[in-house]
Amino acid sequence: MRGVILAAGRGTRLNGGQSNAPKCLVDVGGVSLVERHIALLQACGVRDVAVVIGCGAEAVRRACGRGVRYVENPDFAATNSLYSLWLTRHLLGDAAGFVVMNCDVLLHPRLLDDLLTSRYEDAMLIGYREDAATAFADEEMKVTVRRGCVTDMSKQMDPADADGENLGVLKFGREGTRLLLLILDRIVEAGGVREWAPRAFAEFARRRPLHAIGTRGLPWTEIDFPEDYDRAVNDVLPAIEADTRAAAPARRRDEAPLAAAGAESRA
Repeated sequence: MRGVILAAGRGTRLNGGQSNAPKCLVDVGGVSLVERHIALLQACGVRDVAVVIGCGAEAVRRACGRGVRYVENPDFAATNSLYSLWLTRHLLGDAAGFVVMNCDVLLHPRLLDDLLTSRYEDAMLIGYREDAATAFADEEMKVTVRRGCVTDMSKQMDPADADGENLGVLKFGREGTRLLLLILDRIVEAGGVREWAPRAFAEFARRRPLHAIGTRGLPWTEIDFPEDYDRAVNDVLPAIEADTRAAAPARRRDEAPLAAAGAESRA
């Protein structure tokens, strides 16, 4: 499976329009968002990672290093995430599947693991209404779910009709990837280069099951505005770190007998 990180945009709303710095290099706990995403993917076994760059492309290359591929969107200021994803099509045509992540989400590592290990070929992470700290607003990419599958997603959806919120983290199997690429081609050819990627995901969900994987109350947040950043740094990141520290001793206890058993089998 391949990984795609959409990281071409500016953080205009986050910095109040005062800077042209790339949003993906926003520092959260001493590590940029894009570096966190790369580390999350690699920890889950996704080693073939492509980062779509645009704003501050050279700065992002320096931050991420040589261990990933780069796909540049030179028209990042005049396009949107759907176009950035479309630019990776040459990497995905022969892929057994891929996972795509928006660069502006901070999430618990277990959520990505939940998505990648789910039994469904095509699936997306959903923050359900009961897990939301506040009511859905106009800014959120809202989602409806029926019988465990996504039926629609849109920012324009009436919040009262939404079952959850799209985290911007999805996976597609081989057949799902082929269908998604056809959808992306059609939208781009029709001039929809300013569309958000969920426009393609919503169309996909109307043609093939796109399963919803809930967040189980685990911490995550999208970072669009200064107040989002404050919440990420002051609330979400400490919650993630506390939970992963608490889980580490339990994992070591569980792994010890396995290690011993392995040693005995090699003897």
